[in-house]
This record gives sequence, C-alpha cells and structure tokens, in this order.
Amino acid sequence: MNRREKEEYLREYSVLKAQGKPFFPYAVAKDGAMACIVLLVIILMSIILGAELGPKADPTTTTYTPRPEWYFFFLFELLRVIKPPEFVALATIGIPTICMIMLFLLPFYDRSAERRPERRPVATLTAILIIGAMAYLTYMGAAAGPPTQIDTPTPQAVIAEGPKVVQQYEAGRQVAAQSGCLACHKIGENGNDGPGPELTDVADRLPAAGIERTLINPTAPMPSFQSLQKNEPEKFQNLVAFLGRLKSDSGGG
Repeated sequence: MNRREKEEYLREYSVLKAQGKPFFPYAVAKDGAMACIVLLVIILMSIILGAELGPKADPTTTTYTPRPEWYFFFLFELLRVIKPPEFVALATIGIPTICMIMLFLLPFYDRSAERRPERRPVATLTAILIIGAMAYLTYMGAAAGPPTQIDTPTPQAVIAEGPKVVQQYEAGRQVAAQSGCLACHKIGENGNDGPGPELTDVADRLPAAGIERTLINPTAPMPSFQSLQKNEPEKFQNLVAFLGRLKSDSGGG
C-alpha cells in the first residue's frame, strides 16, 4: 500500500466512523439479545422435546462401538495415526494447541492492510493448511471403522500347528477386541497399560484352565465373562484359546 492509497483509506475510514455507531452499547446489546434468544430456544426444546440419553451403560457389552462426537473426529483420527503411547499427549494436546496458537497469532505476523486473499499469501496459506488438515482428518475419522482389530502378530508356535489352530486364534482375537479387553489390558502394541496386566504373554503365566477360571470369576473391577460362556459358549472357548496361545518368544518357541 503506497502513501496515496493509505491517505484515501484513512479518509474513507474517518467518514464511516463519523456516520456509524459505537460498538458499545449498540453491538453488545444486539449480540446479548441474540445469545438470550438462542439460549431460550435450547431450553424450550429440552423441556418440550426432551433429551435422549440412550440405554444404561453396560460394561460387559460386546456390540457397543465407542465413537466421539463429529467435531472431535479429527482428534480421533490423530490418535489412530499416532499409536505409540508416548506420543498421545502430542496428538491430543500438542498439535491442536500449536494450530490454535498459529490462528491466534495470525493478525500479528501478517499485518498487511490488503483484504484480497491472493495478496495475503501467509495468512491464506496458513488458513488453507489448517482448515484442510482438520477437514481431511474429520473425514477420515468419520469413515474409520470400529476399533475392533488387534494388530499383534500370530505367534510362530501357533502357525506351526496348522491352519485350523490359526483360524481358531483369529476368531478368539476378534472376541477379545469386541469385548473391550483392550480398554484395560495391552496385547502387543494395542490397548492400554492398565489397570489390568499385560496379556501379550499371559499363556506363559497361566494355563488355559486358569485363564478360563479367571474369565468366569475375575478380580474387580474386571467384568465376568460368565454370561458369554452361557449364552455364546463357542465365542467364549475361542477367547480362551486365543489367550491360551499368547506366549513370549521363548515360551512359544
């Protein structure tokens, strides 16, 4: 912007400022009135239509798929991409915070008076990258399937025993994933480090009979799988078989 354009801009601004109204109290009053109307509509809708809370939470269910609200899909996808536990804080706090700081500081590091996007390359490129990344991650998070896969390699001892055992192992692995075992236990690179113990080499510590007894009569807060044993005995046995084959390299040798 040259000197002539700046002077013309200041003259137009002074004229518009003299003709306009101050932000306080006019604009503040309008914004406050609109906020009150929106709040009143929400209250009336909650009273008249009610709020659907859904069924009571069941910790033993094998069909529920946890999903965040749509506006958290981009964070959900970040957690799917960044799997190592030491980087979880970076995915959930670090990256979103950096993006928010970049947007917050945008008026300070791009102080051009130009309003056209093509003449503000820094601001335009920053906005496109951040909004595009969030839109892409939101789409990927919305299209992602349920987290019911355990990406742990099949032990060599199981593979050596033939395809029939491998098929049984795969079926039990799906039961473990769908039963929510990964919420409290870790299997290979998947799951959480507690409150339950790691199950990667559980067969080194417990025989199949011990694993079955633990599933039926667990220690709190672990839920009992007795209902699964009664209602779906095949799935229960597949789960026991799967856990009974989880051995360390030395144990499975």
